[in-house]
Amino acid sequence: MPPPSTVALPPSAAARPSSGAAPLPDVAAPPSSASVPPSGAAAPPSSAAAPPPSPSARFPDAAPTVGRDAPRGGGAAQAPSRRPGAPAQTPTETTARLRPIPAAPEAETAAGTDVPAPRAAVPPSGPATPRTPDPALSWSTPHDPRPLISFGEPEGYDGLARPRPLGGRPRPQAVAAAVCLVLGVGLLTGAVTGSWLAGDSGDDGARSAYTEAGDLWHSVPVDQLFPPTLLGKGAGPGGADRTWTRVAVAPDGDCAGAFDRLLAKALDPVGCSRLLRATYTDATQSYVTTVGLLFTKADAAAMTALADRFEKQGLGRREDLMPLPYAAKDTVAAGFGAPQRASWTVSVLTDAPVVVYAVSGWADGRTVDEPEPAEEAIESGAASAPAQAGLGHEAKGLADRVERALRKNVGTPTEHPS
Repeated sequence: MPPPSTVALPPSAAARPSSGAAPLPDVAAPPSSASVPPSGAAAPPSSAAAPPPSPSARFPDAAPTVGRDAPRGGGAAQAPSRRPGAPAQTPTETTARLRPIPAAPEAETAAGTDVPAPRAAVPPSGPATPRTPDPALSWSTPHDPRPLISFGEPEGYDGLARPRPLGGRPRPQAVAAAVCLVLGVGLLTGAVTGSWLAGDSGDDGARSAYTEAGDLWHSVPVDQLFPPTLLGKGAGPGGADRTWTRVAVAPDGDCAGAFDRLLAKALDPVGCSRLLRATYTDATQSYVTTVGLLFTKADAAAMTALADRFEKQGLGRREDLMPLPYAAKDTVAAGFGAPQRASWTVSVLTDAPVVVYAVSGWADGRTVDEPEPAEEAIESGAASAPAQAGLGHEAKGLADRVERALRKNVGTPTEHPS
């Protein structure tokens, strides 16, 4: 039997160990008579087989290249695939060599493959320290007080969007405000001074209306003081309507002979400036009524005193103080004299120097034995002849309408007729 001979690996295979790995020792070949088994035959076990890998090598960086193509299901083993130009591996190499992981960041590949080796995770140096918030940044820390913060003075903006300090006023606005203030004070002072110098007041306005009413006898047409036709809606007995037509107007003059002696004496304190009279008749010409306007010379105080006297003493209801009628010739009132007076009324105004009166009677000239004041004749249940005939309504209704016409020419009335 010839002595065993040593078979050496090709130079390229012997010198292929990766960097940092120990060189592979020479592998003793079997006797020369034994040749490499043909393809498809199982390789004999090697007498110099490597020890089993450690547990850390169970998952190497690269999969082993020997034995990956082993037949499954008892089939024939196939030769492993290799990179073109790479030398063939011997059947004795059953696993890939392990190599240390270099510290350098450059990419490496596993032995015998083109797959880049993954980098191992580098643990942080030193023990891990839990992160905690900075107590200085906490609002609720009891040891560190809150930081003191000071703010700058805010700025405002003027009409041209230019910054200016708040609380300051631009000079043009301040000047305008001062001018407006001075003008306002000047206007108020002028108004007060003018009112004081002119003596203008509410009493003067009332006095002016009072004086104007005293001049109406010569400044207002007679048709406005004594309208030709007067309508008395609801002025008759039971609320019946009345219509009166003017039949005569007496010439204006003084009061001489116009009143009985006692009535003239009662009116003497206010004087007589002018007396205007007119006589009316109803729609049936059954009744005649004389209405008079006595313009006095008294002031408002004297007229107020006279009105109070007539009211308290009942002078307007006294038969001996009854006014006289105006009997116009060639009219239905031609026979209207003192004996025909049936009812009357006298009203002393306080907002005008005027005394308004009216006296009524029958148009046929009958005499009346017991005349009755209009205020009593218009009351419900009055049974006198003048009351039953409605003569109290005639006198009262006509006096009220003439008084309204007088006030209409003065202005807004301050005293309404009853």
